[in-house]
Amino acid sequence: MSIRVLVVDDEDIVRDGVGLLLSGEPDLEIVGECSDGRSALAKIVRLRPDVALIDVRMPGMDGIETTAAIRAELGTAAPAIVMLTSFDVDEAVWDSLGAGAAGFVLKSQTASDLVRAIRSVAAGEVALEPRIVRLLVDRYGRDYASASQEPPEVGRLTPKEREVLLLAAEGLSNYELAERLTVEVGTIKTHISHILTKLGVRDRAQAIAFAYRHELVRRNG
Repeated sequence: MSIRVLVVDDEDIVRDGVGLLLSGEPDLEIVGECSDGRSALAKIVRLRPDVALIDVRMPGMDGIETTAAIRAELGTAAPAIVMLTSFDVDEAVWDSLGAGAAGFVLKSQTASDLVRAIRSVAAGEVALEPRIVRLLVDRYGRDYASASQEPPEVGRLTPKEREVLLLAAEGLSNYELAERLTVEVGTIKTHISHILTKLGVRDRAQAIAFAYRHELVRRNG
């Protein structure tokens, strides 16, 4: 079964390029494209893609605003969202996660990076390369950190759930988590589900944002 993809970018050449890159992947299907955030929301409601690739910086309604609007409108029925940008990693990474994106890809990265990101988020995981994770730890975690005392939600996690959360915040996939902890992938999925419920967040990306916002990674690093 194909992963249905919508491409949202204000540059024709980028949309055409992404289409060309993905055309050779038998499990990926571009079901539509658009050049602005407002039309993206309407197309997502109509086409119901599995993944939306959205440019961070677009005139009018930018990618982060578009992502937030999609999540607000569709909730758990929203597609997984990968943010695209021509610029180096900056605060857009943090803002994208906060808006509900599950991945972040630089347009300078390779086609295989993009394909891997699409497949990861379609599987319910996140697409954050190690360099982005390090930036979150070293910079934005401290910039956006809340009070030094851990929030009460963290106390609801079991030691194993906390360990899974911290490893997930490093960008590890379910398979990698299972290998690291020597358990089945199904066990990891159960842990992630419990973590989302206990933290009161909607998805894995939000759980990771929670971990950085409250300096859990730094405390354990």
